[in-house]
Amino acid sequence: MRLVTTNLTINDVKPKLKELVDMLFKRVPAGVGSTGFVKLTKDEFRKVVEEGAEWCVEHDYGWKEDLKRCELNGRMEGADSRKISSRSVERGFNQIGTLGSGNHYLEVQWVKEENIHNKELAKKWGLFPGQIVIMFHCGSRGFGHQVATDYLQSFLNVMERKYKIKILDRELACAPFNSPEGQDYFTAMKCAVNMSFANRQVILHRVREVFSSVFKRSAEDMDMHMVFDVAHNRASLEKHKVDGQTKEVLVHRKGATGSYPAGREEIPEMYRNDGSPVIIGGSMETGSYLLVGGDKAAETFCSTCHGSGRTMSRTRARQMWRGDKLQRDMEKKGILVKTVSFAGLAEEAGGAYKDIDEVIEVVHTAGLSKKVCKLVPIGNVKG
Repeated sequence: MRLVTTNLTINDVKPKLKELVDMLFKRVPAGVGSTGFVKLTKDEFRKVVEEGAEWCVEHDYGWKEDLKRCELNGRMEGADSRKISSRSVERGFNQIGTLGSGNHYLEVQWVKEENIHNKELAKKWGLFPGQIVIMFHCGSRGFGHQVATDYLQSFLNVMERKYKIKILDRELACAPFNSPEGQDYFTAMKCAVNMSFANRQVILHRVREVFSSVFKRSAEDMDMHMVFDVAHNRASLEKHKVDGQTKEVLVHRKGATGSYPAGREEIPEMYRNDGSPVIIGGSMETGSYLLVGGDKAAETFCSTCHGSGRTMSRTRARQMWRGDKLQRDMEKKGILVKTVSFAGLAEEAGGAYKDIDEVIEVVHTAGLSKKVCKLVPIGNVKG
C-alpha cells in the first residue's frame, strides 16, 4: 500500500477527473500479464530485487525523501538474488511499474472534513479538508508468487524426509527457520518484498508524471509527497514480549498489516514519535483509511487488519454483479472507474466486502490502530 498527498482540492480535480483517470489507466499498466515501461535485463532485475526502491530513486524514478517515508526505507536488507530461480526472474523482470489484477487498484481519493478523526496528526502528516490524495495497492506481481511456489516445492521435498514434520495440508509446507532451506526462503522472500517496493516506487513516478501533464504543474509544486508505503504479506524478525520476557520472534503478517506504537525501532525516524502510519484499503465503492499504530498493538505483535475483507468468493460476486452495470452505477455515485476486465470489476463490488467503517471501528476500539482519517474514492483504476 502507498499513500501520496497533493495540494489540489476536490474542486481543482473534478473538472479534469475523466482526463486524469484515463491517463492514469494508460500510463500505469494493469491486469494479468501487463508489462511496465522500465526496460531491464534479467541481470538488472536481479539488482533491483536486492535494492528495492533505492534502485529506483538512484535511477530517477522518485525523490530521495520517498525512501524516508517507506517502511524499511524501501529496502529489506539481506536480499540475495542467488536464492531466486530463473523462472521467477522470467516472470518478474518486465513487470516493474504495473498494477496487476484482483484487489489491486490505484485510486484518486479526497478528504472530507467530517472524516478527519485526528486533526493534529492529519495536519502533521500533510492532510487537510477537501484535499485530493492518491492511494494504490499492488505487490511483487508474478515474481513473488513464483518465489513462493518454488520454495513450497523445496519444503515439500525435505519436510517429512529430513525434518520429520507432518502436516494436513500441503499449502502449509514448511522447514525450520534456521535450516538451510528456511534461510534460503527468508532471503528469497526479501527479494519479493524489494520487488514490491520497487514496483510501487515506479508507479508513483508515473502518477506524478500524469498529474503534472494534466494540471500543467510540477509534482513538486503540487506537493506530491508520500505519506507512507507498507509491504503486506511478509515475515520479519522483531523483538516482542512473550510471557513477560523480550524475545526475538519471526512475525508472519499474511492478511495483516504492521501497526507499531510510538517509539518502536521499526518506524521510520520521521514518524517514530507518532507511531507508524497504517494504510487500510476498503472497497472501491466505500473508501479507505489512514490510521496510526495503537498503544495496544503489542498484544497482537504490532499487527492490525489488512483491509475490509471479503464477505463472499469472487465467483459468487461475478454471479451477483455485472461489471459494466457496476461501472455505470458507480459513475452515477461520483466514482469514475477504468478497468481492463468487467468480470474482474464485478469481483470487487463493494457488496462483496465487509463494511470498512465497522472493521476500522473494531481495531480502533481495541487500540490496535487508531483513526486518523477516512479517504473517499472519486476515481479508480482496476486490473
